[in-house]
This record gives sequence, structure tokens and C-alpha cells, in this order.
Amino acid sequence: MNRRRLLQSVATATLIPAACGRNHVTPVPFSTFTDLSAMLAAGQTTPLLLVDHCLERIAQIDKSGPRVNAVLELNPSSKSIATACPPGVLHGLPILIKDNIETADTMQTTAGSLALRDHKPLQDAALVTRLREAGAIIFGKTNLSEWANIRSPNSTSGWSARGGLTLNPHRLTHSASGSSSGSAAAVAAGLVPAAIGTETNGSIVSPASACGIVGFKPTVGLISSSGIIPITHWQDTAGPMTLTVRDAALLMQVLAGNFTVDLKPDALKGARLGVARGQCGKNAQVLALFETALQKLREAGAIIVDPVKLPNMREAGALSWKAMLIELRQDLNTYLAQRGGDVRSLAELIAFNELHRDSEMPHFAQEFFEQAEKLGTPEIIALGTAARENARHLAGPEGIDAALQAHQLDAIIFPTNDPIGLINLAHGDTNERVASTPAAVAGYPHLTIPLGFVDGLPIGFSFMGTANTDARILALGHAFEEIAQARRVPEFLK
Repeated sequence: MNRRRLLQSVATATLIPAACGRNHVTPVPFSTFTDLSAMLAAGQTTPLLLVDHCLERIAQIDKSGPRVNAVLELNPSSKSIATACPPGVLHGLPILIKDNIETADTMQTTAGSLALRDHKPLQDAALVTRLREAGAIIFGKTNLSEWANIRSPNSTSGWSARGGLTLNPHRLTHSASGSSSGSAAAVAAGLVPAAIGTETNGSIVSPASACGIVGFKPTVGLISSSGIIPITHWQDTAGPMTLTVRDAALLMQVLAGNFTVDLKPDALKGARLGVARGQCGKNAQVLALFETALQKLREAGAIIVDPVKLPNMREAGALSWKAMLIELRQDLNTYLAQRGGDVRSLAELIAFNELHRDSEMPHFAQEFFEQAEKLGTPEIIALGTAARENARHLAGPEGIDAALQAHQLDAIIFPTNDPIGLINLAHGDTNERVASTPAAVAGYPHLTIPLGFVDGLPIGFSFMGTANTDARILALGHAFEEIAQARRVPEFLK
């Protein structure tokens, strides 16, 4: 059986009879949110069976066997919630949440840090409230790059002091990328059908592409950031990490509110797509996959404009980074003071890490934290404000928007990533190319979809648009996904 047929047989309607319930069945791994919702609506399965199925998968794959280590904490109330979850778009569907998103339940919210273990949030993040009201089961928390990868330039993605190291399900020797490492790896390994990640610059699209799933970073502000441990409010956003674009669109309807997507199969017909060659990298095998994809897009009726230049991206990225460390100190101080507990400021967090150096900093230090703490004078803050304004203007109106308008484009496309590198805790990330900065700095939507594999490692395909074109980007991505059929079940290779 070829890979496409194998994936379809695993991920769609093939069902295994459950041990209990004469008319109920348990879904096979990699059933999608959409499939499971249909099964629940038809009375073919129950929320409790879905919870039991996910618990079994986690026991077999995440905590033993391959030991992907994507799940940081399970919700001990998930079974009771499953018996009483309200009706809604996501009724009875289990979902994992990144551990920098607040939940006011028995679980902790720590950003992977030991510093926040003993003081829980008093209320759910706004997006968690939306998920609960839609009937979803908040099943647990996923591991992440500690503090969303903003602590040190020498960090290893997927490692946190609280959770240890998350591995890539396709090759366990390789990084899952970050910072939404656990969310990506959990979905890729078939532990749950969907998870929520967050991104400041690349933290959704990079692990999604590295683990071979769909990741969507929406327009900043479309999903409320209330209750998300911050880096900078100018770029931080949550977003869905799923097996399919259809599932991502389903989640966006809940997370964003007043959000609709028309996933037409012919959405590519007549669409003008610009190839951002400056974002494509130089890996010959990645570029070969990309060229094949371009041909498929042409055959589907898309008009390919090649090349399209995105000006100012290097300068925009540099200015954004300059502003980000200043904003980190401001936003994190505000958050920690409001949350309360023993650590109420960045300065106190730095001191905590020093005091607990053996457990918090066995592999890398906190240079970025220390740099940010020095950036609190009014003069420096004013410089940061100016840098942020310039960065957003260069990346948005003078960058992405200028390219879209010059060529009358519906979206800009490029391969998301090069093959992810080997894990090396002693030296940190190997920093392969990930094309995330333009959309991240501008605050614009960015969707990654499986494109193919290089040396057994997943490569993603990106669609990027201007602000608030999220529905259009998802529609284009769904149509491409249907013709690409590039997602694979992981083999957990060592």
C-alpha cells in the first residue's frame, strides 16, 4: 500500500470495536477532529471513549515505548468532564494546551519553569474559556521550550526544567523544534487530534513543520492573549496545531469567534501566489520538493508569480529583536505582578534561577533575561517603542503588503523549514532555516502544511497573507493539502 493510501486508511473511517458499548467504537490513532466530531454526532462513540483512547496512546508512546515526552501534565478530571461536557462545536473532543496558557483547575501553568509551580492562576485564559464553552475537554498540558525559548541564545528547543526534553516523533534523535514542541509532537504522534500552541516568532510554524503537522499562526489580536504568559504583546498569539487544515479552521471558529471559513476544493483556481525566493533557503532537496509543489499548484489552476521580493525583512527582524527584549521586561513584570506568588518580577525570576541553578540551568543559562532586566530606563523604553513601530511598518506595509499589492497576490508562499537538526543539550539548537520572521513581526497570518520529507524529516509549505486574511489563507491551504497529501504517520526512528 502506498503512503497516501496508508495515511488515509489510518486517519479516516476505519474503526476498531470498543470493549464496552455494543454500538460504540473506538477511533484508530490519527482520527481527525472532524472525523471524531462526526462520530460523536452519529452516536458511534462517546467522549469518555475518546479520553480513554488518548490516555492509552499517551501511556504507550509518550511515557513508555518511544517516550516522546510531549505531555507535561494530564487533567485528572478529564473523565468526569467527558461525562458532562456541554454541547457545542467541539463537544467531547479532547485537546492539549501548551503550558504557558492559564487554566484555573487542578493543573499548573508554569511555562516549563520551576519558579511558577506553587502558585496557580485564578482564572482560565480567555481562549480556554472559549474551548470549554464549545464543549472541548481540556485534556492536559504540553511541554515546551522553557519560557517559550526566550531565556538563552544557547537553549535547546523542547527542554524545560519542569518537563525535560520533548523528542521529534519522526526521528527521536532530532529536535521537535520550539517553543510549542510538546503541542506539535503530541499531535504528530497521534496522542490527541489537536493541541494549542503559541508563537512570538516561529513557535507554532517551526515545530509544526518539523514534526509534520498543520500549524496556524493567526493575525495577532484575532485570538485573545489574556491568560497567556507573555513575551511581547506585539507578536504573541495562540494558534491551532492539528492533523488537517480543516481541523485548524474548526478550532479557529471557536478561538476567534465570529470567524467563518469556506473551504472550497477549488480555492486555488485563479489564486495568485507569489514565491518569496528570499525565504526559500538553499537546501537542494527542500527546493526540489517545493518545485514539485509549484507544479501541482499550477495544475490546480493557481497563477504562480515567481519571484516576489520581500524588502526590508532583515532590518525589520533586527529592529523587532531590539524592541522585544525591552517589551519582555515590561510585559513579563506586569504579568508576574498580577499573577502573584513568590516570583513577581523578571529580577526575582533571575534570582530564582540562580538559586536553583542545578535544576533550572543544567544545560544553558539566562542571558536574554539578564539583558532584558537592564533595559528599563525611560530612554531605552522610548528607543524600543520607536524600534517596534519601524519593525512593524517595514515588515507589514512596506514588506508583505507592498509585495502583495505590487503583484495583486492572494498569498505569498515558500517552504517553511529545512530539515531539523540533531538534539545536542550541550551545545543547544542547530538553528536551521525557518521562514517565520516576516509574518511574526508584521503580526500577519502564517499557515504551514506538510510538504514532504528530506532524510526522514518533515518539511512544511507556507502560506502567508496580510492582516485579517486568515480565512482566505486557510482556504488556500486546505485546497493545497488535498492535492499534496504529504502527511505521514511517524515511525519513531532512533
